[in-house]
Amino acid sequence: ERILAALRSGREGALVADAGTPGISDPGFRLVRAARAEGIPVVPIPGPSAAVTALSVSGLPTDRFLFVGFLPPKAAARRRALEELAPVRETLVFYESPVRVREAMEDMETALGDREAFLCREATKLHEEYRRGRISELRELLASRGQVKGEVVLVVAGASETLPMTTETPEALF
Repeated sequence: ERILAALRSGREGALVADAGTPGISDPGFRLVRAARAEGIPVVPIPGPSAAVTALSVSGLPTDRFLFVGFLPPKAAARRRALEELAPVRETLVFYESPVRVREAMEDMETALGDREAFLCREATKLHEEYRRGRISELRELLASRGQVKGEVVLVVAGASETLPMTTETPEALF
């Protein structure tokens, strides 16, 4: 309310986040929504997005992707969410807590299969890390370490595009 009052009085402000683009998978959207509801102009200034940063260097298809964001923290809800995502063919982009990343990857492997994946940790920061492999390989890599630190983005290949079986000749399909 204090920020909205300052904006109403003609002052200008900037919404800045300490991790990625403000308003993307963070509570900044509430301020944007409230300002827009009052007719206060909101102008974006392009900046880094951990999801797009990770996707752009993953080597996985980027023409169509689904930004999932954070999975539910509780195991049962997380598994249900992943089961719903299993048939999605687009590349999947997840944010995950360093505290839950190993468990989330175990659930991913169970629900999605051992797909190609890309781990992006601490993008553009001093201890940045980029690793590509199967979900199981990346999970084992993290399991071999002590505590996982920093923000984590997981990019996971979409479901296989298996063509349906047909008895028609190839010429009949065109």
